[in-house]
This record gives sequence, C-alpha cells and structure tokens, in this order.
Amino acid sequence: MALIKIYTTPVCAYCKMAKEYFKSKNLQYEEIALVGNPEAQQLVMSKTGMVAAPIIEINGKFVVGFNRQEIDKILTTND
Repeated sequence: MALIKIYTTPVCAYCKMAKEYFKSKNLQYEEIALVGNPEAQQLVMSKTGMVAAPIIEINGKFVVGFNRQEIDKILTTND
C-alpha cells in the first residue's frame, strides 16, 4: 500500500481535488498543513525547490501540484 502525504494550505482548491481523488480510489493519506509549519515548508523546499500546494508525497516521491497523470504513474509503479 502506498504511503501518501499531502502538504496543503487552507484555501487550496487543488488540495481539495487531490484529497477527493485519493478518497475516490480508497487510498488513505496524511494531510500536513504548510501554513505555520516551518518544518514541512523546509522539507518540501528541500525536495522540490519550492513551497507550493498541494505537494504530494507517495512512497518518498514528490509531485508538485495535483498532477493526476504523474500520481497515477507513481501509484502503478508501487503496486
């Protein structure tokens, strides 16, 4: 099973879409707030070179934004 983390901000429409997408696939995820969380901001900056939302981590691989094609590619290679 994939280990999924979604780094989000409160008013991010794409964050909501990403969460709904994982729910539709019956995949559990951990939501991590970026606002007021310098540790999370530093982590995503070190891994992706930017602080944006959503940033999705699947088994240690990072996807910037809600890129369904990239997400599916990572999920299928981890099955």
